[in-house]
This record gives sequence, structure tokens and C-alpha cells, in this order.
Amino acid sequence: MKLFNLLMICLLANTLAAQVQLTFRVDMSEQQVAASGVHVAGTFQATAGFPQDWDPSSVELFDDDGDGIYERTVSVAPNTYFYKFVNADNWGGAELPTADCAVNDGNGNFNRVITLGNEDTMLDVVCFGECAACGEGGGNTYNPVTEYDTRWWNDEVFYEIFVRSFYDSDGDGIGDFNGMTEKLDYLNDGDPNTDTDLGITGIWLMPMMPSPSYHGYDVTDYRDVEPDYGTMEDFQNFLYEAHARGIKVIIDFVMNHSSSQHPWFVESRNNPNSPFRDWYRWEDNNPNQTGPWGQNVWHNYGGDYYFGIFWGGMPDFNFENPDMKAEMFDIANYWIQDVGVDGFRIDAIRYLVEEGSNMSSTQGTFDVLEEFRPVYKGANPDALTVGEVWTSTPEVVQYVEDEDKLDLCFEFDLAYGILDAVNNNWPGNLDGQLRYINSAYPPLQMATFLTNHDIDRVYGTLGTSASKMKLAASLYLTLPGVPFLYYGEEIGMLGSGIDENKRKPMQWDESANGGFTSGSPWYPLNSNYTSFNVEEFQADENSLWHHYRQLIQWRHQYAPLRRGYFMPMESSNNEVLAFARIWQDEAILSLSNFAVSGQNNISFGMGATDLTPGQYYAYDLTNGQDLGTLSVNDEGGIDEWSPALSFGTRENLVVRLAQSPTSTSAPTVLEDVRIFPNPTKGNIELMLNTSETLQVRIFNAMGQLVHDQVIRSQKAMVDLSAFANGIYFVHLSDGNGEHRIQKVIKQ
Repeated sequence: MKLFNLLMICLLANTLAAQVQLTFRVDMSEQQVAASGVHVAGTFQATAGFPQDWDPSSVELFDDDGDGIYERTVSVAPNTYFYKFVNADNWGGAELPTADCAVNDGNGNFNRVITLGNEDTMLDVVCFGECAACGEGGGNTYNPVTEYDTRWWNDEVFYEIFVRSFYDSDGDGIGDFNGMTEKLDYLNDGDPNTDTDLGITGIWLMPMMPSPSYHGYDVTDYRDVEPDYGTMEDFQNFLYEAHARGIKVIIDFVMNHSSSQHPWFVESRNNPNSPFRDWYRWEDNNPNQTGPWGQNVWHNYGGDYYFGIFWGGMPDFNFENPDMKAEMFDIANYWIQDVGVDGFRIDAIRYLVEEGSNMSSTQGTFDVLEEFRPVYKGANPDALTVGEVWTSTPEVVQYVEDEDKLDLCFEFDLAYGILDAVNNNWPGNLDGQLRYINSAYPPLQMATFLTNHDIDRVYGTLGTSASKMKLAASLYLTLPGVPFLYYGEEIGMLGSGIDENKRKPMQWDESANGGFTSGSPWYPLNSNYTSFNVEEFQADENSLWHHYRQLIQWRHQYAPLRRGYFMPMESSNNEVLAFARIWQDEAILSLSNFAVSGQNNISFGMGATDLTPGQYYAYDLTNGQDLGTLSVNDEGGIDEWSPALSFGTRENLVVRLAQSPTSTSAPTVLEDVRIFPNPTKGNIELMLNTSETLQVRIFNAMGQLVHDQVIRSQKAMVDLSAFANGIYFVHLSDGNGEHRIQKVIKQ
């Protein structure tokens, strides 16, 4: 027994000798620290004696001396470890370190890394989410870009529609093009004086080309429309009517793969000697590769194997084949130039070209997109592309950062960040995320959203809480970027689990089948459609529908919400998140209370901006309250402002700052100008938010004046039918020197 005890003591001593001390340190002095504290999680936890690795709640850090630096020492074996800091005790509070000081785990998730030898190690102090110590290029110091170009899409709010589920015009239970045309006035009737439309100015249509599947993401003919939805003539009539109301229309373009029933693939699989064989990827033997989420990607047909990253019914194209690539580019030209759509939402774009075992965001994919850009811009210089790059922000940015690939990409991390912050009643982590995201992208060039057809609907995600829904909507509709609203989100539609549940028919009223169809719907409606529907929500001025409509109207009315840069603000209450949108000596402040109780007596500050120093008038747009004046200092910042504002539970307040008291509650004379249809084949109608006399001058692309007239009403018609096809610039000006220029395409 004594010998056994001696052996155990020696083994224990050797084990302890193999351990080293590792001290984590993070500076939280510029963060709002979560009530649940600061933690660190990673691959070190199990060896350090904690229950499991990557547990965000078990290793808490402490700030014993109150200097804002949180520390914790653990004993670990020499090895390489990955880790990240967490401002909370759940993954909603995880930091987002950049690639400069972190390693990509292969899924777009970046983690910090440390390699330990046989010596104790105290890590350098870093600022939460940054690579350096606060004040040394890290921290929450935010220096906005204040000079940049905007595009037409920065003025728009888009609405995503699944045609099959929107409105059925003929009683067959399936939504169609004519049904969408009938409901256009619900989306935007083209008249700014009415209040029964949402006011959206863009539509994204989910796939509407022929397909054997209900969803349409496996296309069998890239130059036609789905027969269930109507004819090409029906679609073009819808497009014309949308344009007549000033609504742009982009369509889903599935470039990565076709249907296995597409004639190209049928020829490819049936005839190995066919030129179409190389339009897809074939191998004689099974390469036995798995895909990014562990799925089978090589599919057997007749003893040969073809590549399909999603499933066997969606074989991937081979973009290394020049004929195949040229055909896909020509198809894009067809839809933009011949049919007249305004651009594309491009599905699954990060999987376009594979390079060995690397199947996402390869250089080959970037090369194809760089070739594709002059194609669609050549068809229409204003054509818009929005990419689905479903991964973390650092990888997404690569698709838009040089403006040589896509125009926009959906910002998934932001959507998750907003929902986590609202659900957890805590904005601290979202604050840092907003700073990072707005510095990572070219100014304003990202697509913002809360959910889409692939993700559980927001109302259920937020616990069917109306106040949470309204707060989430307020956040993304006051942030920079181009917002996309999923159909039915404005009436709190439910949907989770299988994809069909997320794509149920629209709930229009309390009648049978929610007013969606007079027949039998292709898929059952939500059971709550009798109370959650457009008719009910429009009748209730406090409903979510009216909340969305007001936010959309503010975006149209106030240029800072469309074109203004992002500037974070300091708040004396860490449950209130504040930021400004600034554009040409005007600012819109978005002030959000995340708490489950009301708040008041809160002061705000802001760093240096390009606002002209002086007195600004403040007006609470939410409640119609005059807040008096505040001072903008010599650096364009705000030292301390304590307005008479009271926040309700999870309430967002929108405040306008302007140099003139008359401009705080109403848009400037030429701020809201609508021209439609655009593109046009003949007449254009100008709708103006002013009764002032205006001069209208039109210049061609060479800068030559081709039209000059004076208008004295809020609506005016200008005949362009005699003009040559091309780009024109409509210049409007009034007697006060205010002006606005808009581009019009004659086709």
C-alpha cells in the first residue's frame, strides 16, 4: 500500500508539472458589461478541469480592481488552444475578432489562438472584439467614412415574395403573377398621399422559372416562367405595373445549379460524348468527398458520379466550361435587357466554383463574379445584384469590398445579432457588432433583414412578443444598408421547422383561407389567420403593420435614414442603445430601450462627425414632441444631451436633428421626389412633396439639355417618347436654391 501511494504521488506530481498557468485578459472598459458577467470559452476548458469545451458560461473573468480589465488564470497542458471572449453567459454575447488576430475554423467563424510551451503565459490585454488594446487601434473607437457615393438601391425598401404563397387570382390554390399585380397597391399604390399601402419600393421574387419543385430552386428552363404562376405575358404585365408605381423588381437567379430534370443535365447524363457532359462535373469513380456540412456531394448515375452540393436533384454547373458560363451570362442579359427586370438575388453564390476540398468562397468563384459584373452592368448600368453568402461577416465582405463582384450581400450576422439582443433584453454586444459591421463594408452597401424563406419567422423566434417585434423592426429599418422585409412579417406570421412552414400562404383577412384563395390552398395557412391578417392589422393603429409602415415612410422622407453614415452614440443607461445616421448637416437618432421596464433621465453623447458646429433643433418623430435645441461642438460631436424623453418597455424612439426649426418635423422641400415608371418607354410622372414652383430640366448622358419646363403642382407628366433610348438626368430646382437630381432610363 505504501508503494502504491508513493507511485500515485509521483504520478500526480508529474501531472501537475505538465500543467502551465494561462491568464486570459480582456479590456471591457468601452463595453456595456452584461449582468451575467464576462466569460471566456474555447478548446482549453476540458483540460483545465471544466465540464466541456466551448461552454460560454463556465469560465467567468473578474475585474477585482475596477480598471475595466477582466482576468482569469487557469491550469492547462502545453498545447495549441482556440478561444474567444463572451460578454454574457451565452453565445449571443460572443465577440467577433477579425481575421487579423484570429483563425477561421472553416465555417467563417473566427477564434483567437494561443500555443503554449512549458512556461506560464499571461496574454496581452486586448479590447473586446479587437486585435489590440483599447486606445491602440482597438476598442470601440469608431471613425466613420463621411464621403462616399450612394446608389439608387440605397433609397429603397425591398419586400421578398414567394409567388406561390402571396395571392391566388384564379382559385387553383396557388399564388400567381396576376395575383401579385392585384395586390401591388397594398405594397405601394404610387400615391404618397394615401395610407393603405406599406410604401415598399422594391420587390424580390423568389424563383419564378419552371421547376419540378414547389420552391423553384431547381430550374428546368432559364428563359421562361413557372406555368403554375402564369405566362410570360402575365409576368411582364406585373413588371410594368410595378414599375408604374415606382417599384423595382429583382428576381432569384439560381446560377450554382440546375434541376436534374433540365434538358442540359438529361443530355449530360445520358450521353457521355455530348458537349453538355462538361457543363456539369462528372467523375468515373466516386471521389468520396463530403460537403461543408458533412453531406454527400457526389451522386451515382449509371456507375458515374456527378457533383451536387445540395442534393442529387440539383447538380452543380461547371463554370470552368466556357460555353456553359457564356450561356448563363447570356441568360442574365435576357432577363435584364429583354424582359426588363432590375437585377438579381443570386442564390448559393459562395458555392459557385470548387477547388479540391475547398467548396466555398474560392478564388474561382470570385473570378467568375468579376467576369459576370460587366455582363449585367453592360445590360443595364443600374442593375442590382444581391448575393446570398450565408456565413459570417468577414467572409461576406469579400464579395462586395472591391465593388468588382456583387453590389450587396445579405448580412446574416447582423440579423442574428439583432434577434439575440432583443430576445436577451441586452444591447451591449450588438453595439460592438454594429461598429464592426459598419466599418467592414463599403458605406451603406449591405442588405439588412430579420428573416427570409430559409429561417424561422421572426414572430415565433421572438416569443410572439409584439414589443420585441417592433423593436427588432425599428433597429434594422433605421440602420444603414438596404432593408428587405419578408412577406407577412408585417402582420406577425408564424413559421418554423420544415421550409414549407416558413413559406405559408399570406394572411389577408379573416375569411376562408385567409383571403388567399377561393380554392384549396397549396399548403395550409396558420391557424391564427383570423386575427393575424392584413385587414385586422390595418384597422389597428397600434399594430405591427402600422409600425412597419411608419418606419418605411420615415426612410422615404428623411435622407439620413437612406444615405446617412452610421455613428454610434454613448448612453448613460447600458440598457439603451443609441446611434445616429448623419447626412448633410442633418441627423436621425435611433434610441432603443431593450429593458422590460420604462426608462427616463438618460443622457447621450457622440464623437466627432462632419456636422457643422452650432445649435440644432431636436424633434421626436415617434411622439411628435419638440425637444428644444442641443449643441454640436467644434468637432461635430455632442458632449452631453439630456432630452426630456421617456422610453416604454422595449421602445425605440426616432429623433430628428436639423439646423432649422421648420425642418425638424417635415422633410425638406425636395427631399421626397418620385419618378415613375422608371425605366420608361414614354411618359414619366413626377410626384413631389411640395406645392412650390419647380423648374424641371432634363439632360442626356452627354450633359446636353434636352428638356426644360416649369411645374406648379405636386404631380406632373413629362413626355419622353420622342427621346432616344438611354440614360437621362432629371434636375429639379426651386427658388431657394434647393435641388435634386434623379436618373431615368428610357428604353
